Amino acid sequence: MQKIYLRKSKTVEYPSQENEKILHFSLQDSLPPGHTFALNVSFGTLSYLACDESRIPRLVLQEQFTNTEMGVLLPLLEQFPYYCPYEVLYASFYGGGKTTEASTAHARKHLEESLEEGTWDQEMRPVRCALSRTRLKIRSFGVDISSILATGYILMIASDPDEAHEEDEEEAVAMAGGGGPRWKRSLA
Repeated sequence: MQKIYLRKSKTVEYPSQENEKILHFSLQDSLPPGHTFALNVSFGTLSYLACDESRIPRLVLQEQFTNTEMGVLLPLLEQFPYYCPYEVLYASFYGGGKTTEASTAHARKHLEESLEEGTWDQEMRPVRCALSRTRLKIRSFGVDISSILATGYILMIASDPDEAHEEDEEEAVAMAGGGGPRWKRSLA
């Protein structure tokens, strides 16, 4: 007797207006007028867009982020210009980029317990690794992620994002020495 196998068809879901989510961040006017970040949550891409005099947007820079990197990038962008507490990053990291008041409260309780048990560093290690990878990618946008001792993390904007992008290119050529982008602390 002959066996018959039916191939299951795989349907591919392409982005549409309903399931595509693009978030725009002006970073509280830290970017020059007409410039914005567009974060495509579905694909994990952060785009730096600039409008010229004729109001036509152009793509300046784009970077792809993994799901774990998106889990730490999204709350940092949403919290800007304020710092992002550890418990929000932890809840977002383990919640797939989504946080609620309940998940944040649960993360806060869990981190407090791990601090008492002495396992806080082990709990935060995966989050810090994701932050490290995200920091490397987001620096080309003129943005850095800075740690605030015993509090959380904050985004810091270069004094001039276009200048920071040019300096990053120069820094890649001359790694041995001098300086890198000038960073200013975001106003909180």
